[in-house]
Amino acid sequence: MMLPTAGPSTGQTCGLVLVSAVLLQSICVAVTFLYFTNELKQLQDTYAKSGIACLTGEDLGTFIRHVDLNENEERESDPCWQVKWQLGKLIKKMISRNYEENISSAVKGTEEQRSQNHGHRIAAHLTGSSTKKSSLSTSNSSSRRGVGQKINTWEPSRKDHSFLYNVELKNGELIIPRTGFYYIYSQTYFRFREPENEDSESDLLAQIRNPKQMVQYVYKLTTYPEPILLMKSARTSCWSKKAEYGLYSIYQGGVFQLKRDDRIFVSVSNEDIVDMDKEASFFGAFLIS
Repeated sequence: MMLPTAGPSTGQTCGLVLVSAVLLQSICVAVTFLYFTNELKQLQDTYAKSGIACLTGEDLGTFIRHVDLNENEERESDPCWQVKWQLGKLIKKMISRNYEENISSAVKGTEEQRSQNHGHRIAAHLTGSSTKKSSLSTSNSSSRRGVGQKINTWEPSRKDHSFLYNVELKNGELIIPRTGFYYIYSQTYFRFREPENEDSESDLLAQIRNPKQMVQYVYKLTTYPEPILLMKSARTSCWSKKAEYGLYSIYQGGVFQLKRDDRIFVSVSNEDIVDMDKEASFFGAFLIS
């Protein structure tokens, strides 16, 4: 005897219904997403084409240049005109601000450059002093004098050709304010005149045997106990008895590395024939790098 076949249970039926409902809901969600995505894309294309047409319907450059003249009641109600008007105002504002910033930056940079150039200028030019008696130190006036007699007094003020830029002058010595390479130069003017009563042959022979020795020294003072000789130039000369004056100038210059607070000065031999004429005797230095 055969038994009847049992149908699906209640649990299986409920499971199938639940799966079908979830699947149907997923299909509805997917269809809805695709629909709205397509609609949004169409709207974006429409607004994009409308915006491009708004900006290209008239020469935008001309509109921006005359943006302040384009205002009227009829155009203010036009959305396209409002978009271009706002854009024109923004562009003009940005251009104006950028122009002002560039001008301000250029002016400020020029002023700073001038200030730096003036503040970093290190140079000195000293001319001879008319007071010859105080111009030369005595041979034993200083334990750090070197050879010869130091020229003790120069004309430091901005008189004639003299000047001092960020350099100090003290006791005939230039004080170096900053470490670096300096060009140092000096010229000394020697002027010899024969005494009127020296006309004998013995005096002439004495001059020939003992000619005038003209030497110029340039020294620097450091922490070292003794001055350091930087340059020396010399000449020995016998002047003719027939000449009223004997004249000669010694010039020398060179580049030297100096440290801060170093001092430089000039010494000469035969101080009795040195002429501190302001155009002929001078001393100076300036910073190269």
